[in-house]
Amino acid sequence: MAGKNFLVILQVKRLLTVEMKVKIHHEGENILLVLFLIIVASGGLAYWFIDYKPVAWVLIALMTILFLLVLNFFRLPRRHFKGDNSDGTAVVSSVDGTVVALEEVYEDECLHRNVIQLSVFMTPFNVHANWVPVKGEVTYYKHHSGRFLAANLPKSSSDNERSSIIIRSTTGEDILVRQIAGALARRIVTYVEQGEQVDVNDFIGFIKFGSRVDIFLPLDTEILVKLGDRTWGGETLIARLNNKKENNQ
Repeated sequence: MAGKNFLVILQVKRLLTVEMKVKIHHEGENILLVLFLIIVASGGLAYWFIDYKPVAWVLIALMTILFLLVLNFFRLPRRHFKGDNSDGTAVVSSVDGTVVALEEVYEDECLHRNVIQLSVFMTPFNVHANWVPVKGEVTYYKHHSGRFLAANLPKSSSDNERSSIIIRSTTGEDILVRQIAGALARRIVTYVEQGEQVDVNDFIGFIKFGSRVDIFLPLDTEILVKLGDRTWGGETLIARLNNKKENNQ
């Protein structure tokens, strides 16, 4: 019996990842599998025990819509930055979403200086995988417990649960990336580790049912987006760093 159940689980996973032709982020595979089995069982019980079949079909339809929404949340498109990053100056959006903050601020947690804060907010309908924004080396990582305010609020950057990562770019700049949980998010996953070499095609992490990513850039950075612009993680060029190393040669 256990062997049979295991085969069923493998078939369901294959249905999700192959036959539906949807690449699913590994963070969502178990969630989707459990949800699928719950919906199948609940749908069967609803159809079996509810005499008025239109009600049963409505419940089944609602559960199917719920599954498709969660499936959409965990989808993982294949992406590769197509722009020029031969000099390491490209700053690529970490996430899909909308630019909600673009201003000069004093960053007092890690950098302790004035920087440009560029924040992208993700709705539940966006891809929630997080890409590395700049090529370089991870020099700092820290996870902070906190609140779960709506991620589009300014205070969420300092008050919410978050992870802070500093990447020293190949141009010599320290770039702070902050993953921020929102009202729905309850788990931030960060894949990179201190000392690791990273590129813009790598994943930096995932925010489950969240939220927002802040990128803190040097003041002389050339910003290529504006408030309200849509971005796509791993693809949209949002800024260019000033290549001080090249300028000093």
